[in-house]
Amino acid sequence: MDGQLVNSLRSILLLVGLLCFVGICFWAYGRQARAGFDEAAQLPLADDDLPARPAEKEGMTNG
Repeated sequence: MDGQLVNSLRSILLLVGLLCFVGICFWAYGRQARAGFDEAAQLPLADDDLPARPAEKEGMTNG
């Protein structure tokens, strides 16, 4: 391959990667995605609303 062709392909790939990165940043920090991310951030705390499980299940002992 010609050195000029390799450098052109590297430049094109660099621009494609940069555009993908910028696009992902706009998507991640955009207003439309915020509601979904806020809801997902609360998922670990949502387990507190579940009823407590019994300490022992059938056939299982602790210790």
